[in-house]
Amino acid sequence: MTVPGPASVELSTSDAEFWLIVAECFGIETPTFQGEGPSCGHPALFVRLSRCNLTCTSCDTKYTWDWSRFDPHQESTRRTVASLVAWAASSPVELVVITGGEPLIQQPRLVPLVQGLLAAGKRVEFETNGTIEPDPSLLVDGVRFNVSPKLASFGVDEAKSIVPAALAAFTATDRAVFKFVASSVSDLDRIAELADAHQLSPVWVMPEGTTAETLTAATRVLADAVAARHWHFTTRLHVLAFADARGR
Repeated sequence: MTVPGPASVELSTSDAEFWLIVAECFGIETPTFQGEGPSCGHPALFVRLSRCNLTCTSCDTKYTWDWSRFDPHQESTRRTVASLVAWAASSPVELVVITGGEPLIQQPRLVPLVQGLLAAGKRVEFETNGTIEPDPSLLVDGVRFNVSPKLASFGVDEAKSIVPAALAAFTATDRAVFKFVASSVSDLDRIAELADAHQLSPVWVMPEGTTAETLTAATRVLADAVAARHWHFTTRLHVLAFADARGR
């Protein structure tokens, strides 16, 4: 099967018929940027997958998993690999961010999607919580992982959110950065413990906040201590630019 776009992409019939549970896709009709991490500020397309294996109280995308508040039939749809590749290929934007929820829950079906995106001339970044080891088929040129282990302060049991074997697997890929959400200097102390224990590098710190005011306040609390540790610091550009509007 050939998927139309700036570069024609050949998918086998079986790959084209794979489907994923998708919360939303955005970045074409209303252009946007990658808002966090090493590619902050780069034009980007987003494929947000539904479902997560964690239940963090501070999560800002609960519509991907919290069915006590949201209706999964309203908040998610099934989309084929072919349709997603065609959607991304229709845009000249190079970067495709696959996020969630936790995208690696659907990992077997992501392999043909990533292959199709790479064949269309895209590069891919995964946003993952770092609890699921990456499939070796995803460890190819053009694919990077922004791994964001969740601290207890984010409202989750670290016995579930910190998975040593998975962190070791990401470290071994040389395709991962480790991006932690923090709101206090004590969070930075915990990040240092985890980075030392699991040999996580490079470390990026992102201030917690869903408004410009809270994000600015957290930035000022953290900035000196992050700089003193010689870590990377990232803002949340979508919060500053678009007031954390959904689909931006």
